[in-house]
Amino acid sequence: MARIKEFDEKKALRKAMDLFWEQGYEKTSMQDLVDHMGVHRRSIYDTFGDKHTLFMRALSHYVEVMEVRMKNEVKTELTVKQAIRKLFEMAIYPKENQPKGCLAVNAAVELSLIDEEVAKRITEIFINTEALLFDLLKHGQEQGEIPKHYDIRGLSQFIHNSLVGVRVLAKTTNDKQKLENIIDLTLWTLD
Repeated sequence: MARIKEFDEKKALRKAMDLFWEQGYEKTSMQDLVDHMGVHRRSIYDTFGDKHTLFMRALSHYVEVMEVRMKNEVKTELTVKQAIRKLFEMAIYPKENQPKGCLAVNAAVELSLIDEEVAKRITEIFINTEALLFDLLKHGQEQGEIPKHYDIRGLSQFIHNSLVGVRVLAKTTNDKQKLENIIDLTLWTLD
């Protein structure tokens, strides 16, 4: 007969996500996860699998949470520049109690060269973000906000690169003016 779970699986996954986001994969031990999640080790293994499987689930949960947040931030009534600025601001002005930076970018830097599964997932995440930027820029061209002669595929790649860079810097500096300057210069390329 199966045991009834004594914890909320979604809340536990959220706690694991936050811990990996703050500390990284390698620095986070199973004991750290037990302590932070408030779940017995055996229950973690039974519910989520090993540390790597839990990390992959936490990364997927992160993507789900951020996709919803991005869709809420990038509203149709915004101009393209305003919408793109909102994406950047999500990185430099995190919600209260949210770790700095970006879990996907952290994973890319820490694990992509040594973990094929992580590298594949990060590539998918980056492709989706570039596609979102491409769609925003395409809409901007259709609305006359972005000049028609611009290569929006190249622009979406450039802006994504800037966004990844800002996500890294957001973790390493408290100088918001520096980050705002990078956003301004990035958006200036759309004039």
